[in-house]
Amino acid sequence: MKLDTLENLFVHELKDLLSAEKQLVKALPKMAKGAASEALKTAFEEHLEQTKGHVERLEKIFQLLDKPARAEHCKAMEGLVEEGSDLLEEEGAPTVKDAALIGAAQRVEHYEISAYGTARTLAELLGRSEAAELLQQTLDEEKETDEKLTELAMSEVNADADRAAAE
Repeated sequence: MKLDTLENLFVHELKDLLSAEKQLVKALPKMAKGAASEALKTAFEEHLEQTKGHVERLEKIFQLLDKPARAEHCKAMEGLVEEGSDLLEEEGAPTVKDAALIGAAQRVEHYEISAYGTARTLAELLGRSEAAELLQQTLDEEKETDEKLTELAMSEVNADADRAAAE
């Protein structure tokens, strides 16, 4: 696809997001399984369900545009997921690994916040108000997930990791 119009750029962004979300649907169960903290496991499991909803929203937007919902491989998400997978393989204190997993998950969230913000802005510029509303819903959920991860890190996981390092 040529990036010669904002409409084509918008579709390109949506394809990238669809790939990113589908990669996360595969990665989040592994992250949940690798987490030592029950609260972190639960956060990853809840975000998995939310991510499945993000895929559905993107597919709905493709329907609104009368375009096939085909993903275009998101190399950025591939790298972020790979970093998280590498952390799961590291040796170390489970609580410290949990702190590392939160950091990896927040990098994913920040990427998604940026990507959804871009796509929403393009939708608004193109007068695609229904698509913009759907993208805003997902953007809000991604921001909320980032905030929950910060709260979890600050209230539990980082303190547990600090105690483990001191022992």
